[in-house]
Amino acid sequence: MSGEIVVGSKYHPLALVSAAPQRACERGGDRGSGPKRSEACKTTTTFALSQLPPGTWTLGTIDWHTRSQPNRTPKLSGRINVPVHRGSILRNDNDDDDDRSSTVRVWLKRDSGHYWPSICQYMPAGATSMHYCVETRQLFVGLDNGSINEFILEQDYNRMTAMRDYLAHQARVTGIIFAADFEWVLSIGRDKLFQLHSSETGQKLGSYQTDAWYTALQFDAQSKHAFVGDYSGQIAMLKLDNSGVTFITTLKAHTGSIHTLAWDSEKQLLFSGSFDQSIIVWDIGGRQGTAYELQGHHNKVTALCYASVERLLLSGGEDGVIVCWNMAANRKETAAWIESDVCQACGRPFFWNIKAMMDQRQLGLRQHHCRYCGRALCARCTSQRIPIPAMGFEFEVRVCDQCHIQLKSENQSSLASFHDAKHSVIGMDLDAPRRRLLTIGQDRIIKIWDVSALFQ
Repeated sequence: MSGEIVVGSKYHPLALVSAAPQRACERGGDRGSGPKRSEACKTTTTFALSQLPPGTWTLGTIDWHTRSQPNRTPKLSGRINVPVHRGSILRNDNDDDDDRSSTVRVWLKRDSGHYWPSICQYMPAGATSMHYCVETRQLFVGLDNGSINEFILEQDYNRMTAMRDYLAHQARVTGIIFAADFEWVLSIGRDKLFQLHSSETGQKLGSYQTDAWYTALQFDAQSKHAFVGDYSGQIAMLKLDNSGVTFITTLKAHTGSIHTLAWDSEKQLLFSGSFDQSIIVWDIGGRQGTAYELQGHHNKVTALCYASVERLLLSGGEDGVIVCWNMAANRKETAAWIESDVCQACGRPFFWNIKAMMDQRQLGLRQHHCRYCGRALCARCTSQRIPIPAMGFEFEVRVCDQCHIQLKSENQSSLASFHDAKHSVIGMDLDAPRRRLLTIGQDRIIKIWDVSALFQ
């Protein structure tokens, strides 16, 4: 074996714990409008695993090439074509996935570079979420029927032993986190419940219910706070202890469902990705209610990974783009939109201001806002377009004439880089020390990227 494991399931995006150094890459190109994406090198992987009639699998090969690569470009280090939705890369070159037959499988990467199935664990229902603890080799699998199964993987990754079943939810489990320091199992589901269990006794310690499906989960071990995103676009902040769960506050800003969360334990920043195509950075540690907006996707944001040492945020979305955000740069908070009945530049009324329309004898206008100052303006007074990287707007946005003059005189260099993932990303995980990023797409292909160039 060469040192890499991927764990996956039918519904749960893949997670990367570690990856072996490999040499391969894929060519990425421009897609859509916006900043030009960096051009990656030629595809060098031909490995594919495709499902034949039941019980039959065919294995392809991986051709590793050594050639120089452009700077600041992720290289495709591995690719698996298999019916998978969620999973985790462990340590030691294995890949665990769950396919349509409700199985959890561990794919072991041999010295030849081929992935071979070493474990096929049949589950009572489809796996919908997954968490793997590298230190203890504990694997938690959430199922479509609401239960959570706990397994222990052997050191050679050729066997997994069932340890305990948690009857945690009444509907699909959508997220699991195992807090090894406290022996806690945190879970969320479509039954609108957050559940806290003890992994030592299997007993329920507490729960919290909301009015919408829970869709994303993160945990801060230092402060024992959990962050839970839901289908309505809100994020609940919960305080956990052995006596139960306490509600703290709700974070509201997104206009679409929360799909993914990431946490920076050092700076105490929470990153949320939503179906509204935006990412919001919540400064939890500052306790001032500060939030920064990042706009770099043309479709739903489905995955976030954060490298705290390098202060880089990686985001993936259904637009097939991986965006690398420089979070060490000085950023400005998104301007609050001002409401007014008339244009704050020319004074013409908006269409709901009937009295002013009659007084001025003209039709009302549609209201727009300058993204830099937040003033309420008409279309004629906000005709200019310009990107504002410091405020997270990597694409051109609407600004007023006055702000356009000011912004044009300043440096508007991009604070993010864009890379073509060649598939619609639905799950992603990062092994920062080994410079490996794992993505899984709607095309059921797992890709392992060498992102060393992005960390330079």
